[in-house]
Amino acid sequence: MPRQRPTPDTDTANRPDPPHCVSRCKRDGAWVRHAPHLMARLAEGRGLLADCAGHGDISPRLACRAAVMEAAAAAAGWQYRVLRPPDPVLAANLRWLAGYRHPRYRGGELAGRAAEVFRRPRPLIEGVRELGDPVQVFPVVFHALWHGKLSAPLEVPLHERVTVTADRPREGQA
Repeated sequence: MPRQRPTPDTDTANRPDPPHCVSRCKRDGAWVRHAPHLMARLAEGRGLLADCAGHGDISPRLACRAAVMEAAAAAAGWQYRVLRPPDPVLAANLRWLAGYRHPRYRGGELAGRAAEVFRRPRPLIEGVRELGDPVQVFPVVFHALWHGKLSAPLEVPLHERVTVTADRPREGQA
């Protein structure tokens, strides 16, 4: 399963909230009403309906509704997914980086220098020390990691020796 990040996704155009209730008739003639946890419009134009399973297995109730929702989504040309909780290490890393998402950590010129320093993959602490005072640099680097300007493996705990690199520009970006 691909990594699920709460950052803006290039595949997601918008995310209306809250989702609407969907009613659909099952094969046995019974009606099922369900409001998925999330509705999103993907950049390609298709829609996505998703439910969060929570911790543990999918409940029998959600499993029944998931089958009906998948058929309803497919009939509309949309996708349906049941999302599992992220790995605990990934979740902890994302919580940490989320603390640096505010524009005050953007860093201006320092952010541009950070992208240059991390153009070649290297340990976090080496790049931070090259850029200057760690007290000033770490927040800018964490902000860049949150916004995808820099990347690091988030499936392992963030630490000073984790390898960080500048993200390569995506298609259509300079």
